[in-house]
Amino acid sequence: MSMGTGTSSHALRIMTDRYMRYLFIVSAFLMTIIIASIIVFVGQQGLQTFRDVSVIEFFLNNKWDPMEGRYGAFSFIAGTILTTLLAIAIGAPLGLACAVFMAKIAPPRLREFMRPATDLYVAIPSVVYGFVGMTILVPFIRVHFGASNGFGLMAASVILAVMILPTIISISEDAIRAVPKPLEEASLALGATRWQTIWRVLLPAALPGILTAVILAMARAVGETMAVQMVIGNTPQLATSLFMPTATLTSEIVIEMGNTPFGSTWGNSLFLMALVLLLLSMAMIMIIRQIAARRSA
Repeated sequence: MSMGTGTSSHALRIMTDRYMRYLFIVSAFLMTIIIASIIVFVGQQGLQTFRDVSVIEFFLNNKWDPMEGRYGAFSFIAGTILTTLLAIAIGAPLGLACAVFMAKIAPPRLREFMRPATDLYVAIPSVVYGFVGMTILVPFIRVHFGASNGFGLMAASVILAVMILPTIISISEDAIRAVPKPLEEASLALGATRWQTIWRVLLPAALPGILTAVILAMARAVGETMAVQMVIGNTPQLATSLFMPTATLTSEIVIEMGNTPFGSTWGNSLFLMALVLLLLSMAMIMIIRQIAARRSA
């Protein structure tokens, strides 16, 4: 009796594993179809822009005035790239320093408090960041930096830098903790100080994971919309200073998409902006995969 029960239980587990495998395959296939459909739809609509607008005008001209038939998106592309790079330049060193502190310096009790706090940090809605930026950061920039209204690249970059900190801190800390303990012990045994060990041994060994954190943070910064839209100024012009209002691809899409006729050149150009964002995100994902492949090699 027990043998029959064991056989039937084993057969049930095999059947369950088989069905779960099929479920995972179908789910992965369905997600692939959904993602591909989004890319195809956005790309099909966006590429229709080039029936009325030249490639050179869209990508290299910064004059955006749909009422006059001008669809130069260079200022939005430049604003997106500059905002992202500035946010990384501000947030990456701070996030890495915090990760080192949490992984190797902080007392255990403080670490147990900081890690959940960092994870909860991600749950704050982006509109809250934008509201804080409008009420605190923008007036601060206006008063202390002599900016005309306080909106611009600097405000957006600082807000984005704060928003990407949890990503950099969490992944970088995990990468530092994953470094084999004997490497650290060997460095200390050879006479290196604690800071020399961190700087010359731990960080180089954890570099692939740290780069992955930075690239994921860049992907988050590229796609951020609401917080940036609230503090960047939303002006279709090429920023020539950190305190000059400008716009990004995401902020311009949010502002204009609701009032744009579907299928018009104006609407298609906004879809083309979305396609550019998708391609930027895909490029970053490919970079992450290359880093992960080199790390495992």
